[in-house]
Amino acid sequence: MKSGSNLEKILRNGKFAVTAELGPPRGADRTIIEKKAEMLKGYGDAFNITDCQTAVVRMSSIAAGRIVLDSGVEPIIQMTCRDRNRIAIQSDLLGAAALGAKNLLCLTGDHQKFGDHPMAKGVFDIDSIQLIQIAKTLRDEKLFQCGQELKAEEPRFFIGAAENPFADPFKYRAARLAKKIKAGADFIQTQIIYNVKKFEEWMKMVTDMGLHEKTYILAGVAPLKSKGMAKHMKHNVPGMDVPDVVMDRMTAAAELKKGKEEGIKICLEVIEQVRELKGVAGVHIMAVEWEEAVPEIVKQAGLHPRPSV
Repeated sequence: MKSGSNLEKILRNGKFAVTAELGPPRGADRTIIEKKAEMLKGYGDAFNITDCQTAVVRMSSIAAGRIVLDSGVEPIIQMTCRDRNRIAIQSDLLGAAALGAKNLLCLTGDHQKFGDHPMAKGVFDIDSIQLIQIAKTLRDEKLFQCGQELKAEEPRFFIGAAENPFADPFKYRAARLAKKIKAGADFIQTQIIYNVKKFEEWMKMVTDMGLHEKTYILAGVAPLKSKGMAKHMKHNVPGMDVPDVVMDRMTAAAELKKGKEEGIKICLEVIEQVRELKGVAGVHIMAVEWEEAVPEIVKQAGLHPRPSV
């Protein structure tokens, strides 16, 4: 066992895993996190605590993760390279571990120009692959990035990374995944899937390379709230693939004022399809600022109750 987290145990025991996102608030009120944790409890094996998602200032993912843990829910601490140099990153890794975190998701981070402080100076001292390497080296070799020995207790994380099967150039996406696995990624959460056929092509490349035997791949899914959300994702979110058939369905649903219902239906269809693909070990549900949709999706997908290990 790398960390002994619930998520690691679920995956190692061959259970189909469910993770989802829990976004910290834009304020210091811990009760908001506690209410979200209570609502989501039992509907996932672990929950991503986002790290200033879309470069918008929010409560610390590490602090929010501790609150979530106190609420009886297992966190996955997201950590981005946008706001920290390698000194701060290693300091935060030690702090998160000391506070009880066992799962880590390593991200480069959304560029600050997309957030609420576009003039902020981005750090990007290292990228996500280097962050994975740092976390693995601290855990397995008890060495800091500079090569000095860690003489105290090491942070033991189940290390995750993100991967986008739809970004260009498509033919190199599986090779990029291989780099993250080599760096030490124990599990992978993918970009949101609406184009299942293209995702299937990517998974074929992944399985042909045997990568599914070296890491656990969780397919990213998300319920669309509206026609406007679908349009934004299609045209404004880099690396997102929203087929015209999905747009047509959300447009028709909007006319009937049933956008949310159709969005959940599409999400459930994607879950059903990706579950059948070789190499898919679970799903990661990204209901952005719509956490209340997660329990309904998990129940309707037949993924509730969650197994205990």
